[in-house]
Amino acid sequence: MGLIMAAMLQAKPGFSIRLYEKRPTYTRTRMVKLSSYLIADSLSAYSADEVDGDNVAAIFDATELEAGLSNRRSVDPKLLSLIQSWIQGFCALNVIEAGLSALIEDGGPSPVERVLGGVSLDQALAMIAPDDIWIDCTGSNSLLRNQLLPEKVGEPSSAERNTSTIRLEYAVNVTFLYGAPYHCNEYCKYYKNQGNGQYKFIPSVDRIARDAGVTHVFGIITIAAEEFAAMPPQCKGDYLRENFPAVAASMDRFIEQIDQETDGKIISDIDIVRIPLNLYHARNATNREWRAEHADGYPSGGEHPFSRASVFLVGDSAIGSPYFQSISLGFECAMFLANLLQQGIPMPEVFDRYEARIYKQWLRVYMRSKAIKHNKDIFEQLDDTFGVLERLKIY
Repeated sequence: MGLIMAAMLQAKPGFSIRLYEKRPTYTRTRMVKLSSYLIADSLSAYSADEVDGDNVAAIFDATELEAGLSNRRSVDPKLLSLIQSWIQGFCALNVIEAGLSALIEDGGPSPVERVLGGVSLDQALAMIAPDDIWIDCTGSNSLLRNQLLPEKVGEPSSAERNTSTIRLEYAVNVTFLYGAPYHCNEYCKYYKNQGNGQYKFIPSVDRIARDAGVTHVFGIITIAAEEFAAMPPQCKGDYLRENFPAVAASMDRFIEQIDQETDGKIISDIDIVRIPLNLYHARNATNREWRAEHADGYPSGGEHPFSRASVFLVGDSAIGSPYFQSISLGFECAMFLANLLQQGIPMPEVFDRYEARIYKQWLRVYMRSKAIKHNKDIFEQLDDTFGVLERLKIY
């Protein structure tokens, strides 16, 4: 998110940009699949997703969506070309990072100074100068998110005061490369899970991508809180088989049926990541509460740095969803914010318009995630008629 934000602002005149980079090298090989709406050229193409297309139409005005499409047409052609290439199939994160880094090195109307090394909260607060614009792209464990809402006198202190979180479930993410073209749909999800009892291996249709005869498969298996606590954050398939054989059996049974159907084989390690599937958002995606109050009482006895500067959350710092990779949502928020900042409108209006857009994106993410979770719960009970009925909400 930091790289895409810097690349977009660099392409617009009038900025002086400093990019703080925590990672010295780009080593993350995890595959991602960007959403096609990032390069949509019409309202119908933007709303084509079968899960939340109706949600988009209900939440956003047509004029808002048209403005977003117009913003895309104003994106630097070199950057747009990169995004178009990444959308063609699955893509490793470090490929995206390297492409953005090279684009920044090519330069643009606004200069970018790159500073290697992480920044602590104390360092950030000490560096923020009046009239600075700070854009927090530090991810789910955002550096500044919970500082954007001032603590109220007389109210209990909370480290998560600006974060609203919903725990949907615990799961293991399973990813591997398969040496044959393979496509999954809702029917094969069911039939390839026959024989699986407590655990179901559920591949994501949208996140299965193919390139040159190789298929990138991504799936999740719901696990109990106790199993989550006992697992390491990351492991390989063999570790799962040895230590959690029942969970691994559901994965292996699914893979065996793919083998029989395609005559292909897995051509990579099976990577396992156990995660709590949390749906969260920042109650405030900017520091407008500080700007409105000009709050005093900072430890030094002076004015708080957020009362004069401008702070924005982009990407996972603002919104996180477990059921689709929010890198696409982050890219879109970056496009929106870069365009807002370039227009030269008063900062209070920028705050209000960005907060309104982020809240609508949160509604979209919330509705999508809850629908997927509900459908997934039903799927896991398809062989149990009464179990399905218990999960249906029938008028």
